[in-house]
Amino acid sequence: MKRRDYGQYCGLARALDLVGERWALLIVRDLTIRPRRYTDLQAGLPGIPTNVLSTRLKELEQAGVVERRVAPAPQRGVVYALTPVGQDLEPVLLALGRWGSSQLGDPRPGDVISPDAAVLNMRANFQPAEAAGVTGSWEIHVGDLVAYAVLTDGEFESGIGPAPGKPDLVMTARLGADDVPSYRAFVKAAKSGKVDLVGPRELLDTFLRVFTVPKAA
Repeated sequence: MKRRDYGQYCGLARALDLVGERWALLIVRDLTIRPRRYTDLQAGLPGIPTNVLSTRLKELEQAGVVERRVAPAPQRGVVYALTPVGQDLEPVLLALGRWGSSQLGDPRPGDVISPDAAVLNMRANFQPAEAAGVTGSWEIHVGDLVAYAVLTDGEFESGIGPAPGKPDLVMTARLGADDVPSYRAFVKAAKSGKVDLVGPRELLDTFLRVFTVPKAA
């Protein structure tokens, strides 16, 4: 039988043994945002064959990265969620996301921009030093995407959907006909003043300072 691992005593090789197969890290990406049903994962990863999704989930479970849980009420059935070992991958995903974003051009025809990818991009751009001592909540609207960010004395929380409670600032990007809804498109619109605000204008400046990576001098 063909050996599937790299056969190297190396941390990077071991990581690739566990999560390096095609689609595996994107499954982990989506579960980083929230637990998902099988059908939710399938819907969020257009193009993944059913047998590949089933295989990857089984492999990630065996690796101790993913586990099955009973869905909380009022839902029913089973959801997939990250174990503590899987949650430890988030800083790696954010670092890879920052690096990958620097290599992105414009979206190509047929490219999918999922809400999970947009929220992960926002997390990847988070600047802890700028957030120190800041408290506030923001709700982002860009196309059909709705997401939120909450800071409580510098502690960061984010997710898909409306902000919990009443947000301090609601921001709606005005996109052009050719713009694809994404976090990058939202930031571009916000920096160019193409955003409608409900709440204090100064909180937009705070958001951009805290949730965008400054350009190198």
